[in-house]
Order: sequence, then C-alpha cells, then structure tokens
Amino acid sequence: MKRVLLDIQDGITRVALVEDGKLVELYYETKRETSLVGNIYVGRIDNVIPNLQACFVEIGSERKGYLYYGNARAVSDEGKNTARPKAGDTIIVQVEKDAVGAKGAVLTQKISFPGKFLVLVEEDGEIGISRKITDGEERERIRRVIKKVLPKGYGAVVRTNGQGKSETDYEKEISILLEKGRSIANWEFRKAPVLLLQQSLPVEKAVRDFYSESIHEFVVNNQEVYEYLLETGDFNGENQPKLLLYQGRLPIFEEFFVESQSQKALDPKVWLKSGGFLVIQETEACVVIDVNSGKGAGKGDLEKSIVKTNLEAAVEVAKQLRLRNLSGIIIVDFIDMSSQENKNNVTKALENAVKKDRIKTVVVGMTELGLMQITRKKTRPSLSTQMTTRCRQCQGQGRVPSIDWTVTKMRGEVESILANTIYNKVTVRADSRLLFAFRGQGDTYLNSLSQSFGGTVICESSDKFGFSLYEIVKEKQG
Repeated sequence: MKRVLLDIQDGITRVALVEDGKLVELYYETKRETSLVGNIYVGRIDNVIPNLQACFVEIGSERKGYLYYGNARAVSDEGKNTARPKAGDTIIVQVEKDAVGAKGAVLTQKISFPGKFLVLVEEDGEIGISRKITDGEERERIRRVIKKVLPKGYGAVVRTNGQGKSETDYEKEISILLEKGRSIANWEFRKAPVLLLQQSLPVEKAVRDFYSESIHEFVVNNQEVYEYLLETGDFNGENQPKLLLYQGRLPIFEEFFVESQSQKALDPKVWLKSGGFLVIQETEACVVIDVNSGKGAGKGDLEKSIVKTNLEAAVEVAKQLRLRNLSGIIIVDFIDMSSQENKNNVTKALENAVKKDRIKTVVVGMTELGLMQITRKKTRPSLSTQMTTRCRQCQGQGRVPSIDWTVTKMRGEVESILANTIYNKVTVRADSRLLFAFRGQGDTYLNSLSQSFGGTVICESSDKFGFSLYEIVKEKQG
C-alpha cells in the first residue's frame, strides 16, 4: 500500500509518502519558507558578470536570483557577439532551484509548465522521454502521440507517470498547461520585479509529483483542501488513486504511525539490521555518509561480514537520500573491501536502489580511496535545512530544531493528549516567541484546537526555556 499524507496546519504543510507503513519521503512548506521552484517572474537585471556569463536578477525575494545566460559555463563572453544582458533590463525568468544559505535562487530563461504526465516547454520543439520508461515500443508510441498533439512552438518532456497514457490524456494535460502559458502573455508590459505565475501550492505539487497508478490513495486532513482537490478530477476514477478526507481525533501523522518516523529523520546516526550503522553529515560543499560495522564486527568471516554490512548500507543510503532530500555531491565511505568483485556488487546494489528515486540520482563510482561518489539533482533544500536553524550560541557551528519543526511537534503532542488520554487540561510552557508561533496568528490554532478536542490549553511564557525547548504538563480537571 502506497499513500500520500497531507497534513495541513495553520501556516505549515507537511507531505509524506508512505510505503507499507514506512516513511519514504517527507517535506515541509511554511508561509515563511515556501518553495519558489517553478514560479515565473518578470525580473530586473541588477548586476552582470561577463567572465562567468551570469547575472543577478531582482525578482522580489529576499535574495537576488542567479541567472547563467551563456552556452559554455565559466567561459568569458568578452569580445564575443553574445546577447549579453545589461543592468536594468527586464526579462522573464523561472526559478529552477530554491535559494540555499547565502545563495539566491537559480533562474532560467527556458520557461516550462510541469504537469503530472509531461512538462511543456516554450520555444523548444524537442520531445524528451523519461529514462525510467525503458520499453522501446512504448517510448516510440509516446513519441508519435506527443508529436501529434503538441502545438507548434512548444516542446515536451514526458515524465515517468506518462507511461501507458492515451492520446486523450496527453491532449487534456497539454490544454491545461497551455492555459497557464497564455496567462503570462504580454509580460513585457509588467513592471519588474513581479510574480507572473505561481506554478502550484504545496498540495498541488504533492499531487503532481506523486501522482501515478502506483499510489493507492491521498489522505488529507483539511476539508477545504479536500474539496479543492476533488474539483481537479484527478481522483476516484478508473486507474486513479483515491482521495480521502481524514477526520480522526488523533493527528494524521500519528494515526498512520508516521510521526515518530519523521522525528527520527534528522538523527545523524541510522542503525542497520546487521548491527552496523550510518553516520550522515551535511556540509556546505557536500554530504558525507560513513558506513560503520558497529555491533556486526567480528562475526564469522571478516570479508563476508563487511560485504553484508555494505550491501545493507547501500540500500539504506538510497532510502536516506529520498527521506532527507539530500542532494548535490554525496560521498559514501563504505567499509574497505579487498575484492574488486565485492566492490562491484556493492556499486550494483546502490545503482539498483536509487532507481526508485523520482529525483535524478547518478552513482558515479568509487575513487581510488574507496569513496563512493553520487550526485543527486538539487531542487529544494534538504529536510535538515528546512527544519533546523543555526545555533546562535555556538556562532553557527551547530544546528537546532527550527520554530516550525518544534511547533509541529508541540501541536502533535497536545492533540495526542487531548484525543487519546483522560487528561483534559494541558499547560504549555516555553519561550514567548515559540508560544506565539504555537498559538497561531490571532490564536487561530488554539481556537481550532478548542473546537476539535474541547478541554483547556494554557500557554505560559517562561524565560528559563532556551530556543526550541518547552514543557507540556497534563492534568485532569473535573
């Protein structure tokens, strides 16, 4: 059973992909840090760097976007007849990657409109098909169908979900995407910087990214969002996943045994069944994963024991890349193996494991030092970056849970107490800033909590609690 859980709270949206009860993917979006990927802007060029063939573009966000306008990276355009933009120019751009740290969003001038089955691309004319569609006859059928229904001046990239879809399916989706294209026409007359098109809300992105016949159901805990998704016509038809409205008293993640799994998703250490473990560290330059034999060391034949741990680690590494959304350059330090055949087997196991990832992941191979090299396409910040913040007391050397992550955990605990125990009075003690976020803007969350569960929830501000720390006291009142 594969299901997608949509947990809609005040200001926070959590999306989880669950396979047979196991949390596979998880991402958050908040009002403060909504993903900009796919958004289309009229931007104003702020600064041009000719020797990098790049420029910075003001799009109205906190940090200026970065646009590479050349054809050969890091080759100067000095002395060439290139269409070099000038500071002050107005251009139309689309966000390709979200901002990370001090780096602004990565922009592109190649405008595209993503759908469930394909991505429509302006001014291209090319037809691409996902590499995960491996059947030659199916690829040729798709190419013929797309060529027939594709309007002039557009190209298309067929997604994995497009496999087996009919001409009518493609025509319907292209029609919807063309309507989006028409909505940004005459952008030259808009004053920069301005948002032209927000491609989709978090729930729409979840449906688009996860939508396929392999997903059995989408479960959402918000009536308004449920009704909105019903109107799309993407559910409850033949060969379509079901859309269900969750109305239970327990928090949705707790009901489906996902809450505890989500809390462990930031642990630096991940245990393997063999007794070994992974240590995962994210740095500015790359992600480093160390494989350790742990409790599995010294049992029987050493080489055989090492290979067993490494094979298990290869599968777990692929799972953690998806769950934590680790991307960019990834280095895995497997336990040293003496046999080249064993090294090849571990590499093959890792290659097979990453095939399940919907994000493009490439196993490059081992270095002479035995370090496995992996690259994974970077689209949004990692789960750790989203849900933690730099520690102010250690000058940025460490990270602590963010307000959003902590508030989500607090709310889940309070709801669980009111819904699942005899206690009907809960006192929450924390720093005033944390309590403000917990209550919601204008106490919206507290009011909804009272309507849903009854009972009494009291918030007490205390200076003795540090950032992300809190205390919950439960009582039974007559």
